[in-house]
Amino acid sequence: MGPNTKRKRCSDLDQPRQLTKGGSMSRSWPRSLPSIRKSLDAEHNDPAASAADKAMPETLSPILHQAILDSVARHRSDGLREQPAWQQQNRDAEADCAAEGIGLEDEDSGLVPNWKRVLDILLVLVASPIWLPLMLVVMLVVRLSSPGPIFYCQERVGYRRKRFMICKFRTMKIDADTHTHESYFETLVREGLPMTKLDLAGDPRIIPCGRFLRASGLDELPQIFNIMRGEMSVVGPRPCTVREFEGYLPWQQSRVNAVPGLTGYWQVNGKNRTTFNQMIEMDIFYAEHMSLALDLKIILKTFSVLLDQTFAIVKRVPAETSSGAFDRSLNGVAREQGAGV
Repeated sequence: MGPNTKRKRCSDLDQPRQLTKGGSMSRSWPRSLPSIRKSLDAEHNDPAASAADKAMPETLSPILHQAILDSVARHRSDGLREQPAWQQQNRDAEADCAAEGIGLEDEDSGLVPNWKRVLDILLVLVASPIWLPLMLVVMLVVRLSSPGPIFYCQERVGYRRKRFMICKFRTMKIDADTHTHESYFETLVREGLPMTKLDLAGDPRIIPCGRFLRASGLDELPQIFNIMRGEMSVVGPRPCTVREFEGYLPWQQSRVNAVPGLTGYWQVNGKNRTTFNQMIEMDIFYAEHMSLALDLKIILKTFSVLLDQTFAIVKRVPAETSSGAFDRSLNGVAREQGAGV
């Protein structure tokens, strides 16, 4: 590979692109972004942020909070797995791009505005009469649906690469093979395919209520405690796993310049219909253009997206019929992996 090829390769990675009807990417931000960008210029600095933090109640369901902490302790002993081939390929490309000076921004840039923390605390407090009872109901449903722990906890990469633990309501059987999902995801990333979830194909590893919890977003409710601790925000890129982040190219690492969130720009603009690189580009756009107006638009749009996802799951064929689709998805992954060797 000559120096001109490396330069083109790295400069292309650092260029924002746009989704087109044919699924290709053009060299500009998505068409909806310029209209939004006009409302993003005003900066909001509110000195009441620290006061809002102090106003956060300390007794919000202490039993529930302790249960989550216990799950975190159980999952901290998880071991590391062997790196996939695509991560090593990305490391080779990262070395090329590093030589061209492409990487993360300075640590002093991209500070989180005060208005964002105030908005997070206000939303958590105002919605507490809704999410607290919901969490208790989901805890009971998971307990009755499947033996094993209620929560699934995992280490994630957050703002400015800081690692933290998130918890979800467990939606998979305790003996589920996670290598299946990892291989599937690696193939989607390598081939540039839309990131369709395996559970849409009748994943037999999902517990009886798991598909509904995932589609409705109820499995993410325990991450409200991450928001209260300041590790996450209501709006922001989804926090990636440590293993996934280690395979990122330098330009992809810029997505951690925003605090991770429960919902985000990518989630309401295509989500599983987009490729991995398209998701990264949307997350980077949000990190560079976050504003109160944009956050409110994303929050409002999230409700309709969750309703559509939930109705789609309810309308789908029974699991015993769709299990064949799951097998076909895995067979397709296996064939593509064999062809790529």
